[in-house]
Amino acid sequence: MKKKFYITTPIYYTNQAPHIGTAYTTIAADVLARYHRQKGDDVLFLTGTDEHGEKIACAAEKAGKSPQEFVDGIVEKFKKNWKTLNISNDDFIRTTGLRHKKGVAKFLLKLEKSNKIYQDEYRGLYCTGCEKFITKKELIDGKCPDHQKEPELISETNYFFKFTDFLPQVKKLIKDNKILIEPKERKKEVLSLINQDLGNFSISRQNVTWGIPLPFDQKQNVWVWVEALQNYVTAIGYEDNKKKFNQYWPADLHLVAKDIVKFHAIFWPALLLAVGLKPPKRIFVHGFLTSDGQKMSKSLGNAIDPIHLADKYGLDSLRYFLLREFAFGQDGDFSIKRLEERYNADLANGLGNLVSRILTLSAKANIKNTSSNELSSEIKSTQAKYHQAIKQIKFHEALESIWRLIGVCDEYIEKNKPWQLVKDNQKKFSQVISSLLNTIKEITVLLEPFMPDTSKKILSQLKGNKKAEALFPRL
Repeated sequence: MKKKFYITTPIYYTNQAPHIGTAYTTIAADVLARYHRQKGDDVLFLTGTDEHGEKIACAAEKAGKSPQEFVDGIVEKFKKNWKTLNISNDDFIRTTGLRHKKGVAKFLLKLEKSNKIYQDEYRGLYCTGCEKFITKKELIDGKCPDHQKEPELISETNYFFKFTDFLPQVKKLIKDNKILIEPKERKKEVLSLINQDLGNFSISRQNVTWGIPLPFDQKQNVWVWVEALQNYVTAIGYEDNKKKFNQYWPADLHLVAKDIVKFHAIFWPALLLAVGLKPPKRIFVHGFLTSDGQKMSKSLGNAIDPIHLADKYGLDSLRYFLLREFAFGQDGDFSIKRLEERYNADLANGLGNLVSRILTLSAKANIKNTSSNELSSEIKSTQAKYHQAIKQIKFHEALESIWRLIGVCDEYIEKNKPWQLVKDNQKKFSQVISSLLNTIKEITVLLEPFMPDTSKKILSQLKGNKKAEALFPRL
């Protein structure tokens, strides 16, 4: 029986088109999905869009469109972008979709029956940009640190979730790694948040028209964050497909950015426990991509279009750069200069040059036995480091291990000088070329999750099906 692997990205907010930050998370998830498919696992890779809330309604009004018309247009951009970026998602969930709405209604009714919901008045600060309530101590100079805008003071009667009833259990699950939160510093951060005496939270909004109505009070809509989190269960049949749901839940891995860790690591497990469901197994929290030291976001207007970069530098070049340049769990400052430096050094002069050299040399060889490989120990060492790095979601280390092997191949060529061997020692020449061909084949296997198109091109060239061409023309 195949081992299942259910991986999710956050669902992305549809107030504007996708940018490099959303591409970063989605490419990372795609690499892991491809890796697990390569292993033979039963993979379900989910991404999607978060389409409700006050921010969406405001953006639609500014655009002169209805909220549904507005999000439909943005969703098509997301789907088109993911196709262009070679994202291999198995499903795409929309929170305006019927399956999601039905699943949310079932979840909320079950939550109500658990006697963990009550009505109360809420008075406090609300950031429309974050779609969340915010405390004064979180503000910087009176403004939301993420959106640099003053929050709105609101007062309304809402439904609240008895969140604090589940905090001790959530805390224990995290401490015992039953909910594995990584990197380790994020686990410490989450436990610190839990110790800050968090109170019960509102699950509804009274004066927001664009959302999903509460199934037990149609005058109020489900708070956008509460219903958005439920996409992870509504996408796999929570409402009407018990077999599929039991096959894939709990999620094996939620990939999230650090600004939404509280919702995924604390609120979400508590909600799941309240309705009798298991929490996710693992939550990996990645850093922000910044531009000139400032967080990249649609709200701040400094977002970078990943499609433009893919068109200019090549899709696999972009995929490689994003996961090689930055440690996935840390922040990284995006720079076109660094992208071009990596492209020339690692791709054009590194991988591309090695493949070109091997293909040119192999054309002169008459190799009958290709099983010989003097680099087999280096390959095994690389594979061990690579698999360990992927397991730990250290993409940069996995790629570094491949490029070390590329360097070993270059050294092997310089040491053996096959251009001399072809003249006076055909046997040794064939052995050297055989070793190089077998090693480059292993490299393409390791590269495939990260650079699927490049991997296919190399294999095609090695088989002689395609004329050798520069994989990465120098800039």
